[in-house]
Parts: sequence; structure tokens; C-alpha cells
Amino acid sequence: MPTVVSASAFRDMVDAARRGERSFTVVDTRPTDDFESWRIADSINYVYKPFHEFDLDAFERETGLSASDTVVTTCAKGKASLDLAAELEAAGYDEVVAIDDGMRGWSAVYDRVRVPLPDAGDDPLDVVQIQRRAKGCLGYLVVGGRETPDDSRVAVADPDDSRVAVAIDVSRHGEEWRAAAAAHDAEIAAVLDTHVHADHLSGGRALADELDVPYVLPAAAADRDVAYTFEPLDRNETLDVGGVDVKALATPGHTDDMASYLVGRSAVLTGDTLFTDSVGRTELQFAAGGEGETTGETGTEEAADVGAADPEATDPETAGAREGAERLYDSLHGTLLAEPDDAVVLPGHFSVANDGTTGDVTPGEPVATTVGEARTGIDVLDRDRASFVERITATLPEKPPNYESVIAANRGVESPPDEVSAIELELGPNRCAAETGPEAGADD
Repeated sequence: MPTVVSASAFRDMVDAARRGERSFTVVDTRPTDDFESWRIADSINYVYKPFHEFDLDAFERETGLSASDTVVTTCAKGKASLDLAAELEAAGYDEVVAIDDGMRGWSAVYDRVRVPLPDAGDDPLDVVQIQRRAKGCLGYLVVGGRETPDDSRVAVADPDDSRVAVAIDVSRHGEEWRAAAAAHDAEIAAVLDTHVHADHLSGGRALADELDVPYVLPAAAADRDVAYTFEPLDRNETLDVGGVDVKALATPGHTDDMASYLVGRSAVLTGDTLFTDSVGRTELQFAAGGEGETTGETGTEEAADVGAADPEATDPETAGAREGAERLYDSLHGTLLAEPDDAVVLPGHFSVANDGTTGDVTPGEPVATTVGEARTGIDVLDRDRASFVERITATLPEKPPNYESVIAANRGVESPPDEVSAIELELGPNRCAAETGPEAGADD
């Protein structure tokens, strides 16, 4: 019987291979189109269906592998890959491993990483970055000190002498945030989202319900027809998290409701507004449709005037992308880049390419930059307003898988019927960054 390892154990194998401590080849049995759209880095494709006749010569000819190689198999759900692993073992391969639950399992692998921060002053402060490795989604646990008797604070934990924490941008796997809180002797006192997400199903509301604590969204989310109850956080409103201020900064652009959270004097959680190497894309809210009208300085009336001269601009996605880009420019230059240069920028995602690579990011290590480094290192931030808008709307990247249904679920107007449907709805990497590079003419 082949060895079956959990996706988390496979993550440890990947990290060991990165350190040069072992080697193996991942063979992905899914159809070629699925493989090309999202896969584990450095894997190879060998299309295989369970219980079909296995041709060892054809396998070795197509993959270049032999019985002396260590092979790890994966597929969509772990069934075809387990069957292939059994065939290889029967054919004399000594080291064959199958990933339990295949790519569905890989999609749910996390790393919890403590973020180094500059001097936080006298207040106790820990920030844990919770990385969803295969999708590139980033969430956070902000941990302050013990409870204080200040009745005006918004986030209050049970009086059991635990540290106070808030969970931010929680995925469906809320147990990761609970485990992070337990590791810091903390109670989660509130759950926040930076915005209505388009690339993954938020677990924020579910976690808040489990813990019986407030679920918080930026106040502007009310204008996106969110169908469930939440506590609105206004622009510049501050939560007291065990003596640490968490301040809501309105940073619309990626979406109308987008907010960033300034943590004490040390860090700013920028959601999908500012990444370590790029900025947020600006059309997904409008491409999904059915969420009310665009707002802001340009407004829908001006968008219609533009459309009279440029028929393409009458398309809601195009008009929404340009208006969002104008608002994003103001949010970046008027708000985020006005913070101190040494403030740590903690984004909502890192990029995972279709081939599974993560660029300069090493999963399991902090994904962060600083305001100063972003200002000087991200080329598109050097542009004036008009040039910025043209650059990030010139080519709209490939949409996240099932993004319309994901947005609808996160607004509370739809719901996956079961866990399997939820898993399949959000498979694949995030695609929330704009294409800002000089070669932005191709899909990512």
C-alpha cells in the first residue's frame, strides 16, 4: 500500500526540499487544463484515471522518471493519485507518496508566522500572519495586552486574564486563528474583514458566531448590499485591543468598502490596496454586477459622460476599473504612503502564479514590506494620477475562479450548499493584484 501523507506533511516535505535536505518529483494526474491553470510548483502532468490500464513504459517516457526516483502523486481529490501511486509501487518504485485529498487538501494548508515589528512602545503587541500557502491569501491575528477597565473600548475579551486579540481576514478555516490565539494566551474579542472578498470565502462571520463576538466590516460595506448583520467600523474609528489601537483607514479603490487597519505605531494591514510588489486591481466589484452603483469623485454621471466620447467606457467593468483606479490612487498617496516610512506594510495576499511559484516570497516567512520600501520600490507608485490609472487598467488580469459566486457568498446573498461545494468554489490562486509591470499585456 503506498504511503499517504497529509497536505500539511507534504508542505514540510516541500520546505525540506527547499533547504536541500531531500528531493522528489510531484506527478499531477488531473486533466491538462486544470493542471495549467493551477498546480504545485515544479510538478509535472501525467493525465491518469483510476482503474484504467496502466502503461509503465508510457509513464516513464512521458515523465522521464524511473524506479530510482522518489515520486509524490496528486490529483483533484486524492483518488486518482492514490491509484497511480499503487500502480507505481507494484511496478517496483520504492518511494511513492500520495497526497491525501489531493489539491483540495493542498488548498487548505497554512503557515502561522510571527511578524517582526519596529518598537511598539510600552504596549504589548504581537502580530501573527496566517498564510494560506497554495492560494496566497494572508490573514492576521493582532494580539494586545490583558484586559483593562476602560468601558469605552470596542473589543473586549472575557475577563479571564487572557490577552486580547482581534482576527482579521479570516478564511473558512477559522481554527487556524483560534490556534494562533491559544499559542499567545489570547482570547479573540472581535473578527474583522478588510472588505467583501472576491477570491476566497470569508470565515469571519462564522468564527465570530462560534466565539459569540462582534463581526466587523468597514461601514461602507453597507452600500454593497451585504445581507447579514455586522458591526460597522467608520473611517478613523479606533478599536482598543488590550491597550493597542487598531484604527480603520478608509482606502477604497480595490472595492468601495476597502479599509486598511493601522496597528499602533508599528504596522498597517493593507488588505487588497497595497501589496509588497504591486497594488490591488479595481474592477472585480463592478464586473460581478448587482451591487449598487459606483461612488466617489468621478461618480456614475461622469462615467456616463466619458462613455459618450468613448463607447468602451460605457461597459460597467471598464468604467468601474477606471473609477476604482482613481480612488485607489488617492487612497495610496493620500493615506497609506503618508504613514511613517518604517511602518510595516502587511498585505492581504501574495502572488501565486498558475505554475505554483511565488516569486520573491518564501512561504513560511513573513510577507511584508515598509511604507518607505513600497514608495521607492513599486514602480507604479511613481506615476501621476492619470498615468497610474492608465497603467493599472491597461490590461485586466484573469479573474479569480468563480469570483462572482464568491462575492455573492461573502455578501450573504448566496451560500454553498455543502462543504464540498465550498471547497471547489474557491480552488485556485488569488488574483487580486493589478498587472503593473512593463510586460502587462499577457494573462498571469
